[in-house]
Amino acid sequence: MATTSRGRAQDRAKVAGGQDHEVRYEAKKEGVSKDTVKKAVKNAGNSRKKVEAEIRH
Repeated sequence: MATTSRGRAQDRAKVAGGQDHEVRYEAKKEGVSKDTVKKAVKNAGNSRKKVEAEIRH
């Protein structure tokens, strides 16, 4: 698992809905709007797999 510059563990399997750069990345990757990603995080939780499944649903 990667670490941040602050020494904290970074979990790539999760989407931090409050972090604009993560929402922007996921939106670009899936070809959807940032609002769509935020709604998917709210509905499915922050698991990247669940968010992607929610977007494709």
